[in-house]
Amino acid sequence: MIVYGVALLAICTLAGVIIGDFLGVLLGVQSNVGGVGIAMIFLICARLYMHKHGSMSHTTKETELGVSFWGCMYIPIVVAMAAQQNVVTALHGGPVALIGAIGSVLVCGFAITVISRSHKGEPLPAEPIEPLPEKSIELNITAAPVGGR
Repeated sequence: MIVYGVALLAICTLAGVIIGDFLGVLLGVQSNVGGVGIAMIFLICARLYMHKHGSMSHTTKETELGVSFWGCMYIPIVVAMAAQQNVVTALHGGPVALIGAIGSVLVCGFAITVISRSHKGEPLPAEPIEPLPEKSIELNITAAPVGGR
């Protein structure tokens, strides 16, 4: 049942928001600091724990699918929540946001390059090219003048 997946997602989100608010208070910031990311880590850990300790084997297949579904849906939810943040205010707050954005893009690009060059797999076999059958086709094309008349 998908309800169990929603319950697990709600518990992890609530715990992440509480911890994120607590971190904000500790750091002296009047906002949630990393609550969504913490909730995502809790959700991943909970799913791994349930699979490792056999908690999912006692439930039905629908329950396992529900937990897996909401585990997969959490990443788009995180992206949607991050899109709601006020980027203009962050940029007016200083160049740190801009440096962080450019730095993260560069680090991700570098990581992708390293990973793609480190894998020395064999190329896929070439597909056989079949010649197209030759047919004689007569085309009678009449062009309409500009303006469509």
